[in-house]
Amino acid sequence: MESRSFFGSFNPIHMGHLVIANIMQDRTDLDEVWFIVSPQNPFKKRKSLLHEFDRLKMVELAIEDHFQFRAMDIEFHMPKPSYTVDTLTYLTDKYPQHEFKLIIGGDNLTHFHKWKNCDQILENYGLYVYPRPGESKKIEHENVCYVDAPLIDISATFIRNSIQNGYSVKYLLPSLVEDYIKGKKFYAY
Repeated sequence: MESRSFFGSFNPIHMGHLVIANIMQDRTDLDEVWFIVSPQNPFKKRKSLLHEFDRLKMVELAIEDHFQFRAMDIEFHMPKPSYTVDTLTYLTDKYPQHEFKLIIGGDNLTHFHKWKNCDQILENYGLYVYPRPGESKKIEHENVCYVDAPLIDISATFIRNSIQNGYSVKYLLPSLVEDYIKGKKFYAY
């Protein structure tokens, strides 16, 4: 059984994440998409990052009606910051019946060579890459697959800034996620 890992801060999860996950599940050979909520990305500052359990809850709310999506808290129990290669190794050990691939946006390829053990990720797992605005770098490797998907330019930063400034985020977030954010008064709602 194949699964795919979609890592992210998901601060918050938004419609762009869900569209990409759905396309990956529908147009590739995967059986499931596992949303790995990262407590701390080594390349991002923690300044506006919600608590990991709140971000996990938002992912659970966003995917609750999609049986081929799973929210995972695996990195909550690992050393921080989280490194993708370590999580993939852990997943492989814990779930040997699954084969894991990494889903990433094409904009991540520019800095992929800086990732911890990036060659090991390519050789042992591989990448499913979706298009992102401004991407230019390509990695030619037998374990890299470029998947045709819509160019979606929705960012969590845009959503957080919109909320902070009192603008609507309707259609950018699943309604259950928006309700959760409002109820908790996150991002100064």
